[in-house]
Amino acid sequence: MTADIHAQRILILDFGSQYTQLIARRVRELGVYCELHPYHVDENVVRDFKPSGIILSGGPESVTQKKSPRAPANVFTFGCPVLGICYGMQTMAEQLGGKVSAGAQREFGYAKIDIHAQSHLFKDIEKSAENTLDVWMSHGDHVDQLPAQFIVSATTGNDFITAMEDAARHFYGLQFHPEVSHTPQGIDILKRFIFEICGCKALWTMKNIVDESIQKIRTQVNNEHVILGLSGGVDSSVVAALLHKAIGKQLTCVFVDTGLLRLNEAKQVQTLFAEHLGVSLITVDAQQRFFDELKGVVDPEEKRKIIGRVFVEIFDEESKKIKNVKWLAQGTIYPDVIESAGTGKTHVIKSHHNVGGLPEKMHLKLLEPLRELFKDEVRKLGVELGLPKALVNRHPFPGPGLGVRVLGEVKPDYVETLRRADAILIDELHKHDLYHAVSQAFVVFLPVKSVGVLGDARHYDHVVAVRVVQTIDFMTAHWAHLPYAFLEKVSNRIINEVPGISRVTYDISSKPPATIEWE
Repeated sequence: MTADIHAQRILILDFGSQYTQLIARRVRELGVYCELHPYHVDENVVRDFKPSGIILSGGPESVTQKKSPRAPANVFTFGCPVLGICYGMQTMAEQLGGKVSAGAQREFGYAKIDIHAQSHLFKDIEKSAENTLDVWMSHGDHVDQLPAQFIVSATTGNDFITAMEDAARHFYGLQFHPEVSHTPQGIDILKRFIFEICGCKALWTMKNIVDESIQKIRTQVNNEHVILGLSGGVDSSVVAALLHKAIGKQLTCVFVDTGLLRLNEAKQVQTLFAEHLGVSLITVDAQQRFFDELKGVVDPEEKRKIIGRVFVEIFDEESKKIKNVKWLAQGTIYPDVIESAGTGKTHVIKSHHNVGGLPEKMHLKLLEPLRELFKDEVRKLGVELGLPKALVNRHPFPGPGLGVRVLGEVKPDYVETLRRADAILIDELHKHDLYHAVSQAFVVFLPVKSVGVLGDARHYDHVVAVRVVQTIDFMTAHWAHLPYAFLEKVSNRIINEVPGISRVTYDISSKPPATIEWE
């Protein structure tokens, strides 16, 4: 009998903070299931979710403005503990009868707060000798008047209300962000709220997730057959390992070699899944087909659509050769679900990296065993299932592959040049113990040429750009400040070892305004 990993759960209402997903990840890391929903969710969703506790996130709006976001009214009548963070604290105060003002003095960055002795939330939280905590602020509005029955539980040196609580009703508000690493005791505060105040237990563990997932997959699939498009990326690889463990020979994976993969990737996928894990794997060499379709195409959106369409066509052709296929498995993860739900305020910057459109094209039932998991949880699940750490901890790779890292027309010789240069960058990152210190690293092939000198001879060859970033959630990213000696080594190796390249540049753009991928 497996533990019910959803028995105790935290509902997080998103008011638009850049840290909202980080709150959810922190709750999951503590071993408690949680879900993110937009702040304007219907009251029935709150009721039907049956939360053990509710967290109201921060956000960019001001509660002092008309028609600013508010939490559903039954959040405060449902009967479970509620924690408001930043904007969440302000809307809690406003909705329960307090007052908030847009003060002239804002608080951003580090701050030291004074903890009041009678606080229930801060009980047993380690503090300094002066009864203070270091925290991370990011707000302009202030709670000026508490709602009835609330007390002030923390203030800053300028006497702003930094935390408030009504312990009888289990309502708590924090003006700072406990979810960020800049608040050292933040995790302890979240632990206090989740375990002591909400009464949750740490049931959301990898072992329990594997056990429940296998049980659920077997119940869903029964004796029918499942087909999976295996890309070699982290998500599809973990899905393949999980399904193979659950249903064995009822799974067939189709691996399409698009010609746009990393160096030796096709062979690595075949060796791991077919030879070592014993997964039923069909490999389709479609390199020429993709290059023919991409000939003359330079627009990045058109390239993405072509790669997606051709992949679907090949996948569809192969699926028809397999008997009793009723299910299509996909590596959809929780951030995909969140982004798909959206809040109606985001703009499409580029088509999603993952290939889409398969369910509509193939009329199969959809199986998405990872749709509740964040990326870091998917990686941990892969390790739990026995996949090599080198595979599950690889940097993200776009669904269209090198097709969107060759700027302009995608030609076979351009891709091969890029593939070899990219492999050198990754090799040097590993050699210098930098690979896991950064979030994503790759090389981009530019459709320009530059004069160079090799062996006293002039040559006129292509330029590549090295892109290495550090990020927490991939929503924002900073270019990695790598050592000059490392960059010099990478540049020298690429120019000397890869024919056709005369110059290497380093991309120092952050996101925003740039995106991580160039196309």
